[in-house]
Amino acid sequence: MKKFFRKHKGIFQTIIGLLIVLVFLFPIYWMLVSSFKTSSEIFANPPTLFPQEFYLGNYSVLFQDAEFLNYFKNSGIIAVFAMLLSIVLAAPISYALARKQIKGAGIMLFLIIIIQMVPSNSIVLPLYAMFSRWGLTNSFVGVIVANVTSSLPFIALVLRTSFLGIPQGLEDAAYIDGCSNWKTFFRIILPLTMPALVTCAAFSFIFAWGEFVYALVLLPDKEYWTITVGMRTFIGQHGTKWGSLMATAAFSSLPVLIIFILTQKHIVGGITAGSVKG
Repeated sequence: MKKFFRKHKGIFQTIIGLLIVLVFLFPIYWMLVSSFKTSSEIFANPPTLFPQEFYLGNYSVLFQDAEFLNYFKNSGIIAVFAMLLSIVLAAPISYALARKQIKGAGIMLFLIIIIQMVPSNSIVLPLYAMFSRWGLTNSFVGVIVANVTSSLPFIALVLRTSFLGIPQGLEDAAYIDGCSNWKTFFRIILPLTMPALVTCAAFSFIFAWGEFVYALVLLPDKEYWTITVGMRTFIGQHGTKWGSLMATAAFSSLPVLIIFILTQKHIVGGITAGSVKG
């Protein structure tokens, strides 16, 4: 029996891997399938694994709803600007932590890791108290800044490992040729870390796109709601509109799916870049 398992070890590992993937993908499949079902079929017993007929009413209602399109636009604005601000701030911070001899750099890295572990639920109320004094509630600016505080530690850590993987000799050669610190940073260093930058930009966008707590607390006005907050409207006191909710969830997943498809090569390179150095 042991010889049999050793001989077919690769096959068993592949089967187990496929089973794990199926377990994780099944909720996504169920969301897509349910979005094409009528309310009666969603609550059918036994449940159907495939729609008996494709019902597009759940999607047509969403596209005819001006509020839904506004939620989608708001999420896009917040996610794009949060992504850009995170990269602009994290790149020089990470480079300084990787290259410069800064006193207390180890403590700074430790604090960054600790901040990354702090859940957003525990800091949203202090942020609300602070932003309300500054007039940043009911404003995209407040939510963008809040999202940056969540994604910045992760991006700084990933970019730091990427900067550590670049040979110091390249920078020394640039300095000998007359390049200034900033010129070397923008023309030599950043192009070499493009996979890591794309990875961080993609994850920052995804974090901000799917964020719920900051948008819920900092945006009480319905005009500024994001798609994640807008989904609550399908959950009422007397029931839940599961078809519309699943259709909204499926449609709001498209930007994330598109980003992964377009940047998958860069994401793989960015995650592994600098992994042998710390």
